[in-house]
Amino acid sequence: MPTLNSIEITRPDDWHLHLRDGPVLKDVVLASARQFGRAIIMPNLKPPVTKPEHAIAYRDRILTALAAAIEQGNTDAAGFEPLMTLYLTDQTAPSDIRQAAESGLIKAVKLYPAGATTNSDAGVTDLVRLVPTLNALQENGMPLLIHGEVTDPHVDVFDREARFIDDVLEPLRRQLPELRIVFEHITTTQAAHYVRDTSGPIGATITPQHLLYNRNAIFSGGLRPHWYCLPILKRESHRLALLEAATSGNPRFFLGTDSAPHPAHLKEHAAGCAGCFSAP
Repeated sequence: MPTLNSIEITRPDDWHLHLRDGPVLKDVVLASARQFGRAIIMPNLKPPVTKPEHAIAYRDRILTALAAAIEQGNTDAAGFEPLMTLYLTDQTAPSDIRQAAESGLIKAVKLYPAGATTNSDAGVTDLVRLVPTLNALQENGMPLLIHGEVTDPHVDVFDREARFIDDVLEPLRRQLPELRIVFEHITTTQAAHYVRDTSGPIGATITPQHLLYNRNAIFSGGLRPHWYCLPILKRESHRLALLEAATSGNPRFFLGTDSAPHPAHLKEHAAGCAGCFSAP
């Protein structure tokens, strides 16, 4: 019987990635482009990417930064394709969705509940007001990428994802049953089982950190800011549920690294930024 000397792994895609902008973009784009063929690019810049023309201009900046890196000999990054998204706000109009769909370059729209995570201040405060816009998403077959946490300060930070399913996600899906949804960076048994068992067009991304670590990592030997992300790491039982989902073969679960670079002086800070820079 022949001996297996090597294996070939298909170049993967990253379905949730932060590349930032400006000098940071130039510093971090190679870390992902060397590993991934395509990536869904998050729109939570300052200011956020709220219009189709903003997304296309941002794509051009990414490709320019990548081309400069390739010219310097980083040919292993050639061929990387950024897939753009729009940042959903209370003012996003159905016409914005139609224009985005027609562009062919904008692949999805991102829902941040206002105040849920980094650069989410411009996020959605009331989904009810956005039903016409969400209908346009459903009609155009564009996915809604959801940061799934409630922001009520009275809800424990470790319970905010589970509460989101009951309070926001399930009512939304009953109202718009054909809306394509990606429940992003899931962290709980409840989310994994919901995506596994519910009907309709839904999937979920899972990050490396939520597969590798539980919440003890944040406090191991001291406060560890580089393990702090949102949604926050959960109990070991939740990590095991995510591992089970990720290795189940169920196509509803896929990789979204949520790689999120921050300057070290803001990460290692009294009010440290949320996010794990996992791309390297």
